[in-house]
Amino acid sequence: MQRRTLIHTALATLAAGLPAMPAFAQAPSWPTGKAITYLVPFPAGGTTDVLARLIGQKLGPALGTSIIIDNKGGAGGSVGSEIAARAAPDGFTLLGGTVSSHAINISLYPKLGYDPQKSFMPVTLIGTNPVVLVVNHASPYKTLKDLLEASRAKPGGLSSASAGTGTSQHLALELLAYKSGVKFTHVPYKGSGPAIQDVIGGQVDMMFDTTVVAGPHIQSGKLRALAVTSPRRLASMPDVPTVAESGIAGLADFQVASWQAIFVPAGTPAPIVDRLHTEIRKILATPEMQEKLKGFGMEPADLTTAQIAAFQKAEVEKWAQVIKAANIKPE
Repeated sequence: MQRRTLIHTALATLAAGLPAMPAFAQAPSWPTGKAITYLVPFPAGGTTDVLARLIGQKLGPALGTSIIIDNKGGAGGSVGSEIAARAAPDGFTLLGGTVSSHAINISLYPKLGYDPQKSFMPVTLIGTNPVVLVVNHASPYKTLKDLLEASRAKPGGLSSASAGTGTSQHLALELLAYKSGVKFTHVPYKGSGPAIQDVIGGQVDMMFDTTVVAGPHIQSGKLRALAVTSPRRLASMPDVPTVAESGIAGLADFQVASWQAIFVPAGTPAPIVDRLHTEIRKILATPEMQEKLKGFGMEPADLTTAQIAAFQKAEVEKWAQVIKAANIKPE
């Protein structure tokens, strides 16, 4: 007993004489005295911008600071993404990334000023937005099989509209052509609005577009939905089969989704990334945000940062293959 007391006393004396050790396991004192900039690499009013503002309103108070939304549009999200890639990796710069800026552009633009994987660290995958293949309500094509057979029999194939070269709508078409061996004539527009109006008017045969854009026209009867590009049928369109369900050779694994995510510059400390991931996931899980995402036609995606990185890697590789096979060049 006396020996144990002496040992304890010696240890206490030794500890008292040592300098205080830094708490390496603790998160850095962040954010303090500075606002966080949330870069949106697209113009105001789009889905990425609206999501940034919704999340920023809640994230600022959760972190005890303010969030400044900064729109830097251009080149399919490349301009703003390059700015974010060059920002200090200190947790004070967030970036709203999409399938365009962080999966497609690396293969589309020969001199991209950033690497979508090496220049960033993923924080959160907000959600995915499946794409639906539509035709005019009076179109003779009732199924995807009908459409493919008609396009195969027509020189140059059926015409298909998109919101522009290199967009998810365009690449969905090219992926279909690549996997089915059927040719189409791509008709690019400056945005989904005019493109889908020409499908409704019958000037163009078909179009892939997000459920947000095409959904109201399908419900009104102006468009007919032939297939969705999700792995399973959508709750909002239970009667519309998936592309994989068509039973057509080569299309069993056909999936396309527009997606929204949040990134930070590479090198941002792990505790900061973890804190951001946790706080943003809390915001996205609220009934209010779930309702907002549903309104955007988005499927929630609760992935870890490692899973997001793996998902992004697969997306980069998939679209690189399609862009090369179709020899797609930026406008």
